[in-house]
Amino acid sequence: MKKFSAILSSAVLSAVMLSGCARTNKTINSAEDLAGATIAVQMETTGDAYASALEEPEDGKEPARIERFDAGADAVNALKQGKVDCVIIDDGPAQVYVQNNSDLKILPDAFADEEYAIAVKKGNTELTEKLNAALEELESDGTLQKIVDNYTGDETKGSFVYTSPADIKRENGTLVMATNAQFPPYEMVENGNIVGIDADMMRAVCDKLGMELEIEDMKFDEIITAVKQGKVDVGVAAMTVDESRLKEVDFTRTYAKGKQVIIVKK
Repeated sequence: MKKFSAILSSAVLSAVMLSGCARTNKTINSAEDLAGATIAVQMETTGDAYASALEEPEDGKEPARIERFDAGADAVNALKQGKVDCVIIDDGPAQVYVQNNSDLKILPDAFADEEYAIAVKKGNTELTEKLNAALEELESDGTLQKIVDNYTGDETKGSFVYTSPADIKRENGTLVMATNAQFPPYEMVENGNIVGIDADMMRAVCDKLGMELEIEDMKFDEIITAVKQGKVDVGVAAMTVDESRLKEVDFTRTYAKGKQVIIVKK
């Protein structure tokens, strides 16, 4: 692809990428089979980072080819259409996609555990401390776990719909949250509203802080920049805390954990 980019115009190159190129047929039974595979990921996510390491392997294995998409659902559709061999994505969304697509499955191989936290502009310790205090309260009283359970698991799903107390006084302004509403069960659009674990959690956080919550939907790879530039107050999108992001923004305490998994066709 690097050789073609020097020859083709950007418009033609974009068309080639969007077309999904040639259909693939490599069988993926484990992470060991990823060498030489065509892998779909959501752009700038942790899955993208893991897959990127396979593009230029140091162990002499065949390089993988990475197809990057703005939304996880688009990556999954590419898999269903035979344009890629697998998808690497967080286990939460993976469970949702597999439940909704009987022709897909999740391989038992999983990458390292990761922690999700709220991104805050660097140096904004006052807001970070307030968010941490609210998260600690929500964890202690069981609200946070109930919110997670409401969107996950066969027996607990739909069992706890978070509702703000009627007597909340919102006298401390508005908290603007950036997210990417293409990542169920953490954030998705239902009936024109952004819902999910992250949305409900931040509503609960704002209830604790006496603030209104405003949610802005954007591409995942735009969230960190929006937080850095002060266009939004926080970034909340099942965002993994890693060294590269810590150079750009601060993070609150962990509110959930996940891992990267591989989705393939059955």
